[in-house]
Amino acid sequence: MPNKETAVLGVDPQNDFCPGGALAVREGDQVIEPLNKVFEHARRQGWKLALSRDWHPEETVHFDKWPIHCVQGTTGAKFHPDLNTDGITVFSKGMEDIDDGYSPFEGIDDGERKLDDFLDGVKRIYVGGLATDYCVRAAVLDAIKREYEVYLLLDAVRAVDLEEQDGQKAIEEMERAGAIITDTKELLGN
Repeated sequence: MPNKETAVLGVDPQNDFCPGGALAVREGDQVIEPLNKVFEHARRQGWKLALSRDWHPEETVHFDKWPIHCVQGTTGAKFHPDLNTDGITVFSKGMEDIDDGYSPFEGIDDGERKLDDFLDGVKRIYVGGLATDYCVRAAVLDAIKREYEVYLLLDAVRAVDLEEQDGQKAIEEMERAGAIITDTKELLGN
């Protein structure tokens, strides 16, 4: 019987955030294998599966702060080619020219459904992806505000680290807010 009280949220594992991308996160591609393992486990358990993606227009205030990245329809905006997206609902964010769109809770799926509606009935969420100190942080903090039990998968996140230790500071902030820090090995029992 499927367990619809649990979900996995993969945050922005896109080409532009991986090595060689327009806004590459160091070792960003290293989140793909653990995310695939968690998604496969979740499929077997009948959990809800979600991915978020930056899906920016060509012109946006977001690019005043950041290099141009994840522009709608470009190769950089596609998910990493090794990510298995089968059966996963995608939520696009950052589509307006007036916002940053860091949190997946600001996104919508192809049917214009919000992540909140997709997660109806969910009590706990496992989160991994890119980048720890921006979109992952926003996802985790927004989920905690919505009273989900949130598990941050440490081996499935990497940070931008504009300033040294930004990623570590974000992890500590998420933990103080109530996130449970874990990893895929603990989740999968190996």
